[in-house]
Amino acid sequence: MTRVLICEPSEAYAVALRRMLEHDGGISVVAVCATAEQAIVALPRIRPDLITMDLALPWANGLAAAEQIMSSHPLPILVISAHAGYGDEKVAAALAAGVLEVIPKQSLDLRDPAGAAGTAFRQRVQVLSQARVLRHPRASLRGTAVTAHAGRSASVIGICGSTGAPYVLARVLGKLPGDYPIPVLVVQHISPGFTDGLASWLGQTARLPVAVAADDARAGPGAWIAPPDAHLRLSAGWRLRLDRRTVAGPHRPSGDVLFESIAKVAGPAAAVIVLSGMGHDGAQGTASVCRSGGLALAQDRESSAVYGMPQAAIESGASLVLSPDEIASFLVSMRHKAPAGT
Repeated sequence: MTRVLICEPSEAYAVALRRMLEHDGGISVVAVCATAEQAIVALPRIRPDLITMDLALPWANGLAAAEQIMSSHPLPILVISAHAGYGDEKVAAALAAGVLEVIPKQSLDLRDPAGAAGTAFRQRVQVLSQARVLRHPRASLRGTAVTAHAGRSASVIGICGSTGAPYVLARVLGKLPGDYPIPVLVVQHISPGFTDGLASWLGQTARLPVAVAADDARAGPGAWIAPPDAHLRLSAGWRLRLDRRTVAGPHRPSGDVLFESIAKVAGPAAAVIVLSGMGHDGAQGTASVCRSGGLALAQDRESSAVYGMPQAAIESGASLVLSPDEIASFLVSMRHKAPAGT
């Protein structure tokens, strides 16, 4: 039985959410709190497997509450908020603070608990409740020098992540210098509407440029994030291409599509990284990069909220398994290899 604590200021919404969660008997709502303070006080006694939380809470906001929970009683947090709008940087900050996922209230229909969408939502809650979480990720992960593959060079770096990856992405990009010369291409699985906010927030917290990728832009220094519902590819001439038509597995954007394009264009000068997430996106692309002579890294099990994607990448040939700080240190140590013809 999955134990859930609901932190929700609207009594009517909390009642409907509880009815949705408990519909088929696999989830028990062990407490309902109207404020963050009540939830934080209740956590040591209630010991839930997961907490649902609105970002708009009386007195302490949801972001501050998430940061406090992740620093004192870390557990999986699912944000369900009416204020999680398109381009909202608070969503990105919450994900960087350790929140696993954010769902807009308007996308969740609580009137039909027995429907397919309700069943899928409960299944998602149960999967997230089993995710591995760490104490506040921006304060607890210690840097470790990386000596393996010292002196490696690359012309481009690809990163793919899903559940639990945004805080790692924020930490890694935050460690790179503002003049970091190697382009970083990113696929992050995220709820529709939140990519712009993630890119904007990362751009304010990182020293290097961060933006949503644009079609036919040159892959220059900075971090370029795949937009919603579009595959990001690296093409000949070191141009970025957006593909909104191709179906390649369950994800668009897809890490496999990005990595395979990087392998084709950069060959042995390619480097790719698979971060936390469920499923196996990035594994096929990892194999392509390894066959081309490039380098593939995977986030370690200890720091991954969900180890599915990193484990699949390791099984596909990733040769380095590193913590977030080790990944950042390794990228800082890499030398830039200018693309042929530039």
